[in-house]
Amino acid sequence: MTSVLVTGGSGFLGSSVVRGLAAAGHRVTSADLRLPAEPVDGVEHVVLDVTDAGAVDAGIAAAAPEVVVHLASVVTPGKGSSRALERAVDVDGSRFVLEACLAHGVRRLVVSSSGAAYGYHPDNGAAHGGWLTEDDPVRGNEEFAYSHHKRLVEEMLAAARDEHPALEQVVLRIGTILGETVDNQITALFERPRLLRIRGADSPFVFVWDTDVVAVIERAVTGPATGVFNVAGDGALTIDEIAGLLGKPTLVVPEPVLRLALAVGSRLGLTPYGPEQTRFLRYRPVLDNSRLKDDFGYRPTRTSREAFDEWRVRRRS
Repeated sequence: MTSVLVTGGSGFLGSSVVRGLAAAGHRVTSADLRLPAEPVDGVEHVVLDVTDAGAVDAGIAAAAPEVVVHLASVVTPGKGSSRALERAVDVDGSRFVLEACLAHGVRRLVVSSSGAAYGYHPDNGAAHGGWLTEDDPVRGNEEFAYSHHKRLVEEMLAAARDEHPALEQVVLRIGTILGETVDNQITALFERPRLLRIRGADSPFVFVWDTDVVAVIERAVTGPATGVFNVAGDGALTIDEIAGLLGKPTLVVPEPVLRLALAVGSRLGLTPYGPEQTRFLRYRPVLDNSRLKDDFGYRPTRTSREAFDEWRVRRRS
């Protein structure tokens, strides 16, 4: 039995991780901004705001966990969100969790990062045929809050690995998550009548099924492997392939035209996206999962194609 504290324990991934760890016999403390509507038997549920350094320190001190799983993050900003709030949760909150782990003798810290930490760049994965490995630098673009914040967190964690090697780390760079109930900014792209593609760009996606992500996180708590791991299914799908599977056409637009349209639209308040969005559409990080399979010891149950097919079928049922 391992004592584990999970931040973001009432969230989409966190609730499944908490249930899984409790079912496996671990002593689990689930911490989130609010208590869950359906508490898990045997789990201690506590209210914790990761943007409050004192509360984080006190919460980890009280729970005295061997392992902290840090999942609290702003993935899909809601109405009324701001860059400052998102940074407070993603960056400052991660720093407070890291500092509390060091202060209170936590043995291992598991962090959900993202493939977005690599950033959106034309030379992504140039050394490996377009595929990004864990040895590639994290260059999250400042113009994309989530990408930039994940980069800052990873830089912080890398410094801690050098300065505090006694604290084990498992950092998971997760690809685009699909699942039976997943509904987010990415899946919204696939719900449109036509899928947008920038001329000359395949814009491939790597997908991973949500239960695979949960299984990887659970394994990260007690497994022998530490370090940084890409979390994605085998293979990738281009926008044209996704459109074909959905039976939809693609709208192919030259990048300068789309950039101009977004610039005008954002100034007029017609779209929340600015011209920088063309980088997101052109240069998506494509994650190599070899280290996940060979070193971490986990093989995803679904390839990117299989995960997308299952999502496509379930959304129609």
